[in-house]
Amino acid sequence: MKYRPGPKSLKIIERDKKVISSSLTREYELVLDKTKGCYVWDADGRKYLDFSAGVAVANIGHNNPEVVKAIQQQLKKAIHPAFSDFYAELPVRFIETLLTFLPNNLNCAFLSNSGTEAVEAALKLAKWHTQKKWLIAFEGAFHGRTMGSLSLTKSKPVQRERYEPFLPVKHTPYAYCYRCFANKTYPECGMECLKELESTIKTVKDDLAAVFIEPIQGEGGYVVPPEEFVKGVRKLCDIYGVLLCDDEVQSGCFRTGKFLAIENFAVKSDVVCLSKAIGGGLPMGATLSSKEIMDWIPSSHANTMGGNLLACAAGIASLNYMRKKKLGENAKKIGEYMLKRLNELKEKYEMIGDVRGKGLMIGIELVKDRRTKEFAREERHKIIMNALARGLILLPAGTSVIRFCPPLTITKKEADKGLEIFEDSLKMKT
Repeated sequence: MKYRPGPKSLKIIERDKKVISSSLTREYELVLDKTKGCYVWDADGRKYLDFSAGVAVANIGHNNPEVVKAIQQQLKKAIHPAFSDFYAELPVRFIETLLTFLPNNLNCAFLSNSGTEAVEAALKLAKWHTQKKWLIAFEGAFHGRTMGSLSLTKSKPVQRERYEPFLPVKHTPYAYCYRCFANKTYPECGMECLKELESTIKTVKDDLAAVFIEPIQGEGGYVVPPEEFVKGVRKLCDIYGVLLCDDEVQSGCFRTGKFLAIENFAVKSDVVCLSKAIGGGLPMGATLSSKEIMDWIPSSHANTMGGNLLACAAGIASLNYMRKKKLGENAKKIGEYMLKRLNELKEKYEMIGDVRGKGLMIGIELVKDRRTKEFAREERHKIIMNALARGLILLPAGTSVIRFCPPLTITKKEADKGLEIFEDSLKMKT
C-alpha cells in the first residue's frame, strides 16, 4: 500500500506550488481539511490518527470545544488590542493563569506570536540585563529561524546555509549519549560534554550573557540527556554568573508529563521560552523571567501582535483544560506505556537503534546497522509514508529519528492503534 494524495488534494497542491514559498518543510503531500481530537481529515475526506499533534501544538487535542467556545465569545468583543501601546485585561489574565503553572522565580512575561519570537525576546533580554554579547547553545539545537534565534540553532546545515554572519554564539556538544561526540558511554564517560561546556564558557566568560538549552532536544532528534547533564549546566551557569535560558517551545505544556520539561531534572532556569501549545492552536509566544531580570525600559523591546485577544482567550481556555483534565498525568501514563511497547519492538527489529523519551515526547532512532549506527534516512521516509498510507501521521526529527508526539488527550486504545500501524509500516519498509 502506497500513499497517494486524492484528486482534491492534488489540485490544492498544484495551486500551492504556484504561489507558496518552496522553503517550507514538508515531508509528504498531505492536505489537511478538518481536525478533531487526535484525528485529522484530508481534503478528500480520509481520516488519520495524528501522532504529531500539529508539531506539538495540539496538546489538548485539535479543535478543542472549550477553546473554540472561548474564541467565539471573544470574537464578539474585540480581536486586536494593540497591547504594546495600550492596556487590556485579557493578556494580563492569560499571564496570571500561566504563572500558576510555573516556579515562583518566573513572575514576569513578555508576549509574542511564536516560538522563534519567544527565543528572540529571551536573547535580547539576556543581552540587555547582563550588558554582555556572547551566547552559548548546543550542537543539534533548534531555537527558531529568525536571525537571532537562528544564530543559536544548529540542527541541520540547510537551516543556516547562506545566512552568515550570525550573532556571537558558540556551540558545544549536547549530551546525545546514543551518539556521544567523544565515543564514550554514560556514565563512564565522566560527562565530557560538561567539560566541553565549561571550556567554552571560559573562552568568553567575561562577556557571556547566557546559555540556551532545550531540556530535551526537539528538532535535533528528541534527545533526552541524563539528569546529571542538565544539573551540571545549571551549576556551571551559577559558577560563572551566566543566565540559563530554557527553550520549552516544543517540550513545555505537559508534553513530558511536567509542565516544563526541565522540571524532570529538578532544575530551575532564569528565563523560559514557551509557545506552540500555550495558544490552544492560535499563534502565541511567551518569554518569562523574574522582575529583577526582566528590567527592560519602555521601547527596549516590543511588538504589534503580542497579547492578541483571541490568542489570549484560547490560551486561558487551553491552560485551564490541561489542568482540569490532568493532561500531565495522562502524558506520563500513556507515554510510559508507549515506551514499553516501543522497546519491545526494538527487541524484534534491528533497525530500531534507540528508543528514548519523557511522557509523550518520544523518539525512535533508526539505523542500518546497530554496530555502526549508520543513519537510516531513506528507510525512515519509507516507514513514515507507509504509516501515512495506513492512516497514521508521523514526523521526522534529527537525521533518522521518528518522533511520537500525539495530543496529550490520547487514549490507550488510540496509542495501541497507532503503534500497530507503526509496526506494520516498519515491516513493510521496502
